[in-house]
Amino acid sequence: MKLPNGYGSVHKLPGKRRNPFRARKTIGWELVDGKAVQKYVTVGYYPTKSEALQALAAYNQDPYDLHHDTITFAEVYDKWSEQKFETISASNVKGYKASYALCSKLYDMKFQDIKLDHLQKVVDESGKNTPTLKKLKTMFSMIWEYAVIHEIVTQDKKDFIQYVDISKPGNPAARNRKPFTKKQIQLLWDNKEGNIYITIILMLVYTGVRIGELLDLKKENVHLDERWFYVNKSKTDAGIREVPIAEKIVPFFEYWMKQPSEYLVCTPEGEHFQYRNYFDSYWSPLMSELNLQDYTPHCTRHTCISLLTMEGVDERVIRKIVGHKGQGVTETVYTHLELPIKLEAINRI
Repeated sequence: MKLPNGYGSVHKLPGKRRNPFRARKTIGWELVDGKAVQKYVTVGYYPTKSEALQALAAYNQDPYDLHHDTITFAEVYDKWSEQKFETISASNVKGYKASYALCSKLYDMKFQDIKLDHLQKVVDESGKNTPTLKKLKTMFSMIWEYAVIHEIVTQDKKDFIQYVDISKPGNPAARNRKPFTKKQIQLLWDNKEGNIYITIILMLVYTGVRIGELLDLKKENVHLDERWFYVNKSKTDAGIREVPIAEKIVPFFEYWMKQPSEYLVCTPEGEHFQYRNYFDSYWSPLMSELNLQDYTPHCTRHTCISLLTMEGVDERVIRKIVGHKGQGVTETVYTHLELPIKLEAINRI
């Protein structure tokens, strides 16, 4: 039976294929060498003609839902705003439109490809004040909530919005918050033999701990054989946790465990590091030497979160590793049974 005009088509592809039937639909026309050529969207590939027809019917009923893998940020914003703007005041509409104007670099990105770093860059380069950045982050949260409801992304992909940092308003460089690039991380690896204190920077990058948590870490809380250490003193209650030790930094832990101090990392005299001493005498000189002077110790924590995010690690696992304050009460006390999951995650970066 012939399908109605504009409905789409199903045809069988040549050769031996697991899913030989392709369903597609014309979505418009474009000029190619002066000729009008049809543009198609492929709905999918199916093992039988019947299944392909069913998918095509579903597409015609709701074409929006069937291109989640290609839908852009701008398209999701349009869908969200069309629904949202009917329920809010004109002043709020104006505010969200202003926030959207800051996101031009995201417009054509596939929504599913957008990561924490992309959103953070929008914030960092905005040069806006705190109220404006709060509005922007609120908009991100609502758009991702809309995307979860409409099954464009899963719930865990919304959770990373909480990591968007707006604490440095008006600072295009976003000092203290930008992650190291992979090239800069490699620079640290390349220079680790020249200065043992570079290993501390790499330990921070591959554990995600706060600088104070590492400086206060005692050897009695390091379980090197099982590849984890216990942070029992932290800035937040959520920071009390078991932290996995990635295989690539085990040699650094082994080195520091042999030094004459009750603390894991220490001064050349074996003394406990105070933050100011470490920052002024070791971090700053090393960063200047490597031409990385715009970075602070907190950047290593943000780097770890970014690396885990880029590797597709579940946001809940990231929270368990870094002890983020945004986690729920039930996640604050970690069980040793979760350690293999965290170890597998940290070894992916």
